[in-house]
Amino acid sequence: DPRAVCGLPRGGGMSDLIRAENVSVYHGGKAMLSDVSLAVGEHDFITVIGPNGAGKTTLLQCMLGLFKPDRGRVVKSPRLRVGYLPQKLALDNLMPIRVRRFLTLRRRVLDDSVVEEVEVGDLLDRPMYALSGGQLQRVLLARALLGAPRLLVLDEPAQSLDISGRDAFYKLLARVYERRGVSVLMVSHDLHLVMSCTRRVVCLYHHICCSGQAHAVARDPEFVALFGADVGRLMSVYHHGHDHTHDEAHGDV
Repeated sequence: DPRAVCGLPRGGGMSDLIRAENVSVYHGGKAMLSDVSLAVGEHDFITVIGPNGAGKTTLLQCMLGLFKPDRGRVVKSPRLRVGYLPQKLALDNLMPIRVRRFLTLRRRVLDDSVVEEVEVGDLLDRPMYALSGGQLQRVLLARALLGAPRLLVLDEPAQSLDISGRDAFYKLLARVYERRGVSVLMVSHDLHLVMSCTRRVVCLYHHICCSGQAHAVARDPEFVALFGADVGRLMSVYHHGHDHTHDEAHGDV
């Protein structure tokens, strides 16, 4: 059942960090989310995909407690620490806050290990509004990591970046995921770029259409209906190029 809880065995369990149970959200008489269940466990990396208006951001907002669902519920593990990276951050040139100050708004002492990990040390004295798109996303990621969260939630974090910037950001995120052992719940349109690190893909269009490993989802008829066969073939080629090694004497391994 594609609407079953994703990311962990059916029904969730004590290892769930957070889970949505049969969540529905209505707006203007229209279902933005319909009976959606999703669980994030320890060291999960779940990427939610879907066309514009599919309810992806609404789902994240419900799971973060920013939006109350009309039906269903969200359950979190006790004292769960969450780091959140929003889709965008509006900055005003009339408020010239510097990166160092931005990172210490909630904590007076800056965590040097986070600064080094996300490579923002050379940006600390620069005003936020003067940062490039890639620099801003690294700063926002650094802020999300302060306080050592167990779960990172990211809403299309590379939306404003060019292709090289997106690739660099996702590689940085993959390093953070592996080094810290955190769990990641992310909305992204760049599935071909995050295939190597994401453990599960959830295809959402108001309800969960399909879910599973990225290369399997790419062949699902509901995925093809939403995104087209060309996208599925692109993902399959990417998977083929990264799921084996080459041996000249014996062929692919």
